[in-house]
Amino acid sequence: MRAKRETKRRRATAGPDRALRRLLDELHEGAYIADARRRILFWNRAAERISGFRRGEVQGRRCADNILVHVDGCGRSLCRGDCPLAATLRDGRVRRTEVYLHHKDGHRVPVRVRALPWRDRSGSDVQAIELFEDLSEKLDLGIRIEELRKLAMVDRLTGAANRYYTEKSLAARLEDRRRFSSPLGVIFFDIDDFKRLNDRFSHRVGDRALRTVVRTLQSNVRSADLVGRWGGEEFLVIVGQADGRILRRIAEKLRLLVERSIVWEKERPLRVTLSGGATLARDDDTLQTLVERADLLMYRSKRAGKNRVSFS
Repeated sequence: MRAKRETKRRRATAGPDRALRRLLDELHEGAYIADARRRILFWNRAAERISGFRRGEVQGRRCADNILVHVDGCGRSLCRGDCPLAATLRDGRVRRTEVYLHHKDGHRVPVRVRALPWRDRSGSDVQAIELFEDLSEKLDLGIRIEELRKLAMVDRLTGAANRYYTEKSLAARLEDRRRFSSPLGVIFFDIDDFKRLNDRFSHRVGDRALRTVVRTLQSNVRSADLVGRWGGEEFLVIVGQADGRILRRIAEKLRLLVERSIVWEKERPLRVTLSGGATLARDDDTLQTLVERADLLMYRSKRAGKNRVSFS
């Protein structure tokens, strides 16, 4: 009788067979097997990576013994209540949920959990497998994708839309104008005497001037308008839903605000100005003809003395 009880005890605390261990160790998900008392019989390599707990630190202990200590989004401990593994051990049903596990270093890791019923080779002892997938890796990937998306659209030096994104946006606005007769204007700005500024004070100061101009423009356009860096010290402002009066008012306001902005260099205030050309889109305009017309108007402003906007 005693021998039977001992055999049953050993069977209940035995880990999975070698083939199953190899299989679980190949998973990208964390995985562990627990018996009916929620003692951990096996802990795979991914579980070590995700949780920080080594296999020897957890096998033989209960999962609630200050190891994973799952909490929900409100911070409630699941080990004393709605533990998916405990529920699966009771009724043999598969469960899925998202929780936050306790990492060995103390922080919380978002994981997607699956609790699966399992029986040992004899089929007599109830056990369960919990698989957990690290969602923070997916969040990191999402952040990296967002960063790449921004890099594809944003000029890294100034924070303005880059040339590629500006062209795409202007092409889309022109298509909307053709389809829906939506008013559209552009303003082509160029920083006056920018080469002289670079040569006299250094490219570092020139870079600061570029950023100052962009921040002034971006802070003072409407939410639906777009400020793009066209190249070097040139900027294109796309102004939607604008007639000639609105376009003129916006262009003059932006020019004046840049003139009143200051770039500080060793406690010395430096000022930059803009020359601009502003024009409304016409029925036969392409992206190229619209930008070229604004560019020619900008050069008219340069010839007329700079720090002004010419209109058509």
